[in-house]
Amino acid sequence: MPEDTQTVSPPPAKAEPASSPMFGPSGDTTNAPKKRTGVLWIVLGLAAVVLIAGVIVWHYLSLYESTDDAEVDGHLNAISARVSGYVSKVDVDDNQLVKKGDVLVEIDPRDYQVAVDHAKADLADAQAAAEAANLNVPVTTVGTTTQVSSSQADVDSAQAGVSAAQQQADAARAQLQSAEASNVRAQADLTRYAALVAKDEVSQQTYDASDAEAKSAAADVAAARANVSAADQAVNQAKSKLEQAQAGAEYSRTGPQQVAVTRARARSAVAAVQQKQAALEAAELNLQYCTVTAPVDGVVTKNVEVGMNVQPGQTLLSVVPLDDVWITANFKETQLQNMRPGQRVTFTVDAFSHEYHGHVDSIAGASGARFSLLPPENATGNYVKVVQRLPVKIVLDPGENNDHLLRLGMSVEPKVWLH
Repeated sequence: MPEDTQTVSPPPAKAEPASSPMFGPSGDTTNAPKKRTGVLWIVLGLAAVVLIAGVIVWHYLSLYESTDDAEVDGHLNAISARVSGYVSKVDVDDNQLVKKGDVLVEIDPRDYQVAVDHAKADLADAQAAAEAANLNVPVTTVGTTTQVSSSQADVDSAQAGVSAAQQQADAARAQLQSAEASNVRAQADLTRYAALVAKDEVSQQTYDASDAEAKSAAADVAAARANVSAADQAVNQAKSKLEQAQAGAEYSRTGPQQVAVTRARARSAVAAVQQKQAALEAAELNLQYCTVTAPVDGVVTKNVEVGMNVQPGQTLLSVVPLDDVWITANFKETQLQNMRPGQRVTFTVDAFSHEYHGHVDSIAGASGARFSLLPPENATGNYVKVVQRLPVKIVLDPGENNDHLLRLGMSVEPKVWLH
């Protein structure tokens, strides 16, 4: 190549601007503000959606209070023996559905049947005694009335007898005085005739007649004295009869008291009848208690077997009434601010997917900790605040448990709708 020949180089190319996300590969900046505005609107829209969703969720969550510390609750009727004895028969099996009045357990009734028969015999004896005592009341009443009249008549008769005997005694004494006077005259005549007969001035016959007359007068005196003694004894006897009659009359005045005693005995006999009647009823009740029946409808859980000797108060089995169940939900005390009886409740049971409905019935008067065996004593030791739970009773709406699927102790998740 000639030396004066120069190599001509091509002109350098223009540098192109680097591409960027804001300006694009072409380096055109005219669409950048529009893209920034669109991104901003998207961010704002997402924020609005999140805000609205948050408000909706907050509003929804504020409509109810829920807890997972809840269970199905109900009555657990423990059936116990009311009498002691030998279990002769068990008429139900575990988990059997029974109706009110169905026979559950039978206790050997023979000892109690003997007690009933004995009580019936005692009652019959007491009734007979009461009947006799009641019959004695009118008999005693009439007898005492008659006795009063008779006693008074005896007193009057005895008094008349005393008067008559006294008169007879007076007459006998008068006769004694007359006989003594005649005897004195006859004895004097005999003495004179004895002197005269000794002088032969009177005849022996005259003397003998005077002697006989004197002897007769002496005998009359003795007889008169005997009559006086007999009359005195008659007076004493009459007085004794009068005293007896007066004592009888005095006793007859106790007639009202005798009637009262008889009536009291009759009342006592009637009370004895009532006592025996009560003993018979008690024996019949004990005989009835030998047959243990179901007090309610429900499902049986038994723990008694044939051959056991049971005592009064011993639990034989339990009956769970499935028609009367409710929910016991233990809510935190911070959840009870707006909870009131009557609020609507929906809940589910872990065993089923069905949603049940009910309402708040009541809130317990104390927290569950207060009913524990060893309740907390915050006044002693180091105090640590713990949020307490209070039992809330939730009652099912009618017809919610017609299938009796709910069982005591099932786990429940209730929602109490506050608004």
